[in-house]
Amino acid sequence: MSAGTEKIVSSILSNAQVKADSILENAEKENNSILEKGQKEALQEKERILEDAKKQANMRYQQLISEAKMNSRRMELEAREEVIKDSFKKAEEKLNEITSSDSVEYKESLKNIITEASTEIGGGELQVLLKESDVVKIKDSLPAIAEDVKGKTGKDTTLEIGENIKTIGGAVVKTKNGEIEVNNTIEARMLRFKKDLRSKVAAVLFK
Repeated sequence: MSAGTEKIVSSILSNAQVKADSILENAEKENNSILEKGQKEALQEKERILEDAKKQANMRYQQLISEAKMNSRRMELEAREEVIKDSFKKAEEKLNEITSSDSVEYKESLKNIITEASTEIGGGELQVLLKESDVVKIKDSLPAIAEDVKGKTGKDTTLEIGENIKTIGGAVVKTKNGEIEVNNTIEARMLRFKKDLRSKVAAVLFK
């Protein structure tokens, strides 16, 4: 090979090496860029996943706290309701005990209950329905009660004993034809005043 040819070949090889080195360098840069980009994206994805996990964990925590508070409140209300029910039950037992005795206080209450119901009806020919044991307690007082009702309503009034009823105490008063009736038994009165009584009982028990 002549000297000139060797120079040409050497020049070609030199240029080829430069190009090869340049290609390799660019390839390495691109590779590093891809790796760096991939690592950055992976880190961002990792942070996003962690952030989502934190949000979900916090939401679940708040949900559990809310459920715990609701359950606690429900159990508290149930406990209070149980105590109030027990209080009413004991009150009924006490009232049953009083009405089954010859208590003067109960006899006076019975008169007032019948007077109140008879006046609410407006007087007239009325029947008084009582439990059997209360008939003897009030029978002799009916004429005086009738006069009292007449004074309050301005209408002639008669009261007669009707059929016996099952009740703790109190009375049902109705017109003789049965068109108007006022239930003034202890159970009915407690039911009517239960909301107010519940508030008062709750205020005493949980103040």
